[in-house]
Amino acid sequence: MRKPELLIPASSLEVLKTAVRFGADAVYIGGEAFGLRAKAKNFSPKEMREGIEFAHAYGVRVHVTANILAHNEDLEGAKAYFQELREMKPDALIIADPGMFTLAREICPEIDIHISTQANNTNYMTYLFWHKLGAKRVVCARELSLKEIKEIRRKIPEDMEIESFIHGAMCISYSGRCLLSNYFVGRDANQGACTHPCRWKYAVVEEKRPGEYLPVYENERGTYIFNSKDLCMIEHIPELLDAGIDSFKIEGRMKNALYVATVARTYRKAIDDYLESEEKYRANMEWYRQEIGKCTYRRFSTGFYFGKPDENMQIYDNSTYISEYIYLGIVEEVSGEGLARIEQKNKFGVGEDIEIMKPDGKNVPVRVLSLTTGEGEAVLSAPHAKEILWVGLSRRPEQYDILRVRKNSE
Repeated sequence: MRKPELLIPASSLEVLKTAVRFGADAVYIGGEAFGLRAKAKNFSPKEMREGIEFAHAYGVRVHVTANILAHNEDLEGAKAYFQELREMKPDALIIADPGMFTLAREICPEIDIHISTQANNTNYMTYLFWHKLGAKRVVCARELSLKEIKEIRRKIPEDMEIESFIHGAMCISYSGRCLLSNYFVGRDANQGACTHPCRWKYAVVEEKRPGEYLPVYENERGTYIFNSKDLCMIEHIPELLDAGIDSFKIEGRMKNALYVATVARTYRKAIDDYLESEEKYRANMEWYRQEIGKCTYRRFSTGFYFGKPDENMQIYDNSTYISEYIYLGIVEEVSGEGLARIEQKNKFGVGEDIEIMKPDGKNVPVRVLSLTTGEGEAVLSAPHAKEILWVGLSRRPEQYDILRVRKNSE
C-alpha cells in the first residue's frame, strides 16, 4: 500500500511553520506573483527562503504554485521568477499553463513539476501526455470519481504520482476555470484575483422588465444558487488509498493557522491510525468528526468521489462559513517558571477557559490566571502551565501549540 503524502496549504510563514509542526508531509505556498491566490498574504522572496529552509529542516517538502494561465506580458517576469526559485530549491512547482511549464523545464529542470488541477486533468491520456513531457505528478480534476482515479492509476507508469483534493472549498466551475469574476468586475480568477462571485446572492431579471429583480427564494434568507458545500473525506481514507492516490491535498491558502493546525492534525492522525490498523481508524472516527468540525466549514460533501452526487452539493440559504472556535495565538516559548510567551491574535482575558491544541492530538483545557501583555505579545500563566505546555513532544522536537476558545464561552 502506498503511504500517502499529506499536503497542507500555507498562506504565510507563520502558517507554514504551523503546518509543519502539526503533521504535514509537504506544504504548498505561493509567491507574490504567478499563483492563483492573489489575495492571500503569500510569501516574499525572503520569507520563501526561510520557509523552505524551515520545512526542509523537519523533512517536509515545499511545493510552490505558479499556476496562473499566463498572458504574453507575464512571461518575462515568469522567467526571472523561475531563476529565483532555482536558487531557493523548493521540491516542486505547481503549473497549469503549457507555456509556464516549458519555461520551468528550461530554467530549473532539477525541480519537479506538478500539473495543477487548473489544467483539467480528467483522463489517463492527459496524465501520459504530461508524463512524456517530464511532469512528476498530476493533480486530479475535482470532477473525477474514485473509480476513474483508480483506472488512471492502472494505466499510468508506477513512478507517476497522483494528487487529489480531499478537503476544503469546492469551486462551482469546472476545476476552477471560472469566468464569472472577470466578467463581473474585471478580476481574472485564472490570474489569481477571483472575487468569489459563486458565493454572492442572486436574483432573476426578466428581459422586458430591466431593473425589476425577482428573488428566487429557498427560504426567508433568499438563495445562493452557485454556492457549494466544502469537501470532506475524513471518513473515506481507505477508499482514497485503494484508488492509488499518492498525495492527499487540503484546500485553503487563504486560511489562518488555527484552520491549518486543526485540519493537518486531524488528517495526520486519521492517516496514521488507518496505516496502523483499520480498527483503530474506525474507533477514532468520532474524534476526527468532532475536530474537523471545530475549524471553519461550509457544511460538508464527498464531492464527485462516489460519482455524480445524489446529495445536494449546494447551500441555498447563505454563503458564509460556520466557525465555532476563535484563534487566540501560538505558544512560542515557555519559561522555567511555566510562563508561556504567545503572539496574541484575538482578545481573551483573565478568568477565561481556553484550550491548548497539541500537535500530537491532545486538547488541554486551562483557565487563564494572569496575563501580562507587551507590544504584540502576551505572557500566559495557567495552573501547571509548564507541565501542560510541554506535554506530547515526541512527534516534533520543537514546542509549538495553538490556543483557541469556543465562541460565547463563559
